[in-house]
Amino acid sequence: MDKLIIEKLNKIEERLKELERKMSEPEIVKDSKKLQALAKEHKELSEVVQLYNEYKKIEKEIENVKELLHSSDDEMRTLAEEELDNLKKKKAKLEKSIEIALLPKDPNDEKNVIIEIRPGTGGEEAALFAAELFRMYQRYADKHGWKVDVLKYQPTEKGGIKEVIALIKGKGAYSRLKYEGGVHRVQRVPETESSGRIHTSTVTVAVLPEAEEVDIKINPEDLRIETFRASGAGGQHVNTTDSAVRITHIPTGIVVSVQDERSQLQNKMKAMQILRARVKDYYDRIEREKLKKEKKEMIGTGERGEKIRTYNFPQSRVTDHRIGYTTQRLQDVLNGELDEIIDRLIAKEQEEKLAQLTA
Repeated sequence: MDKLIIEKLNKIEERLKELERKMSEPEIVKDSKKLQALAKEHKELSEVVQLYNEYKKIEKEIENVKELLHSSDDEMRTLAEEELDNLKKKKAKLEKSIEIALLPKDPNDEKNVIIEIRPGTGGEEAALFAAELFRMYQRYADKHGWKVDVLKYQPTEKGGIKEVIALIKGKGAYSRLKYEGGVHRVQRVPETESSGRIHTSTVTVAVLPEAEEVDIKINPEDLRIETFRASGAGGQHVNTTDSAVRITHIPTGIVVSVQDERSQLQNKMKAMQILRARVKDYYDRIEREKLKKEKKEMIGTGERGEKIRTYNFPQSRVTDHRIGYTTQRLQDVLNGELDEIIDRLIAKEQEEKLAQLTA
């Protein structure tokens, strides 16, 4: 293993011992916030140190087995060679696991997700596919035991959607769904197309980590809150009460409107959930642009203008353009079987990060 990585692992071991000492100090025990922060760091470092201890144990076993290679007993030497081969394979796997464990963690990975889906080019066909993509993410969430709360839903008359915003709650939701942000392209023959000509339409997907009040401070003075009467499909309360809410974040110009609920308070709460996530994303993107100038951008994970995937219905094919991967299991993917693609995206990103780590 690389000398620099060994040095880093030794420092992590020292830090873990320091954390254990701190966590037993009376003043830390009394401070629940500090104790919680130290416990979280302790858990993360413990996983790395455990791998490192296994690595050191295997290294000792390798040295012991190497001594047996000099035995005068032919059978003993054969057994030693087989054992040495197995130990070297285990060591190589551990090295890879350790390198991955050392990669910088995305602080948002354990957060819930706000996902926004809107039709792009293609009119009603794009709106229909936007509805299909939303169902795909609902099914994917079900498979992982995540909960989906719809914050905003605007349907079209023919069964498509103009816009849907949903909160997906579950451990690690952002760590996997963050790869879905970008432009999704569909190629198929619309039901209304009499000549059988294939149309190409697009849908944009934005994936934002849920931002709580502790994640970003929004000054109430920076908000302009307006109420108005809801319009469109929505039940008896439509056009009878000022239940719809529009919130503008003045410094960024971000505007959120929600009218789905009967209660003005509920609409306001939903609008604030969406607004916090968008404002945080706005400032995060500014920071990412700064970093782009300093180093090469890694695998795309959310730029709205980036074409990430094509769904080709005539050939039952799905292609992810970021990794050049194609599968013929289109219907399975639309039924929420996304892990095959997402796992490959994660592996690709890890490869790129490892290349930088060892450069």
